[in-house]
Amino acid sequence: MAVSPSRIASRRAGNVLFVAFCVLVTFIALAALALILYSLVSQGVGGLNLNIFTKSTPAAGTPGGLINAIVGSILMSVAAMIIALTIGILAGTWLAEYAGESRFGSVVRFLNDVLLSAPSILIGLFVYEILVAPFKTFSGFAGSVALALLAAPVITRTTEDVLKLQPTALRESGVALGAPVWHVIRTILWRGSTSGILTGALLAFARISGETAPLLFTALNNQFFSWNMARPMASLPVVIFQDALTPYPDLNRLAWAGALLIAASVLAVTIIARAFSQEPRR
Repeated sequence: MAVSPSRIASRRAGNVLFVAFCVLVTFIALAALALILYSLVSQGVGGLNLNIFTKSTPAAGTPGGLINAIVGSILMSVAAMIIALTIGILAGTWLAEYAGESRFGSVVRFLNDVLLSAPSILIGLFVYEILVAPFKTFSGFAGSVALALLAAPVITRTTEDVLKLQPTALRESGVALGAPVWHVIRTILWRGSTSGILTGALLAFARISGETAPLLFTALNNQFFSWNMARPMASLPVVIFQDALTPYPDLNRLAWAGALLIAASVLAVTIIARAFSQEPRR
């Protein structure tokens, strides 16, 4: 059946309009991203100096830096990622390899999806009720737990999806050689899913690196340098939040510098992890 020239022309016109719309939307998104990066770099570079990495957060009008917030963010993020990776990888493995389509597995997946979209401030309030209020003190440990609860669902979902993509022949060949299922998972499936699990970990780290609300409820802040995670601890997101709201230009510069450090650290971790996760090509 022949198609009329007018119908062909209308389809081509529709295709051109759709492609043009996609290009326009992409350009708008990239332009917005470029403006954000320009503002971040132009404002943040001016606040970078040696004091940033040697002095703690100051009062207005006095010299200072962000070393206490940098160390606090590193300690809490590392502790949170250790907790989240342990829980997320094991939970995702159970969902992919053992739960199947069981009712309990479906409930766990549903709850994990709920946690994926849960507002971070609610997570912070929950951890406040179980780890801050009973002990009557804010702490870096409570902040790490709050961040871990935000990161674990991302790692769980990614681990489950990546393991399900592994060929069934890998499982069958390992079991056929007499290896128990847990050994097949540990030595074959996890090894084949390393890059995917690492991607999930990066997504989780990117989510928690800039979270402020849960830390306000849990770690609070500390204007002084401290390694003690059992006490209130400073963090870059909270310092940025507080300094950005002040009318003092010197504290505003510290806030921009802290934002630039967070963005640079996420970019650096992503590049390094991608470099290490590249599979060798034959």
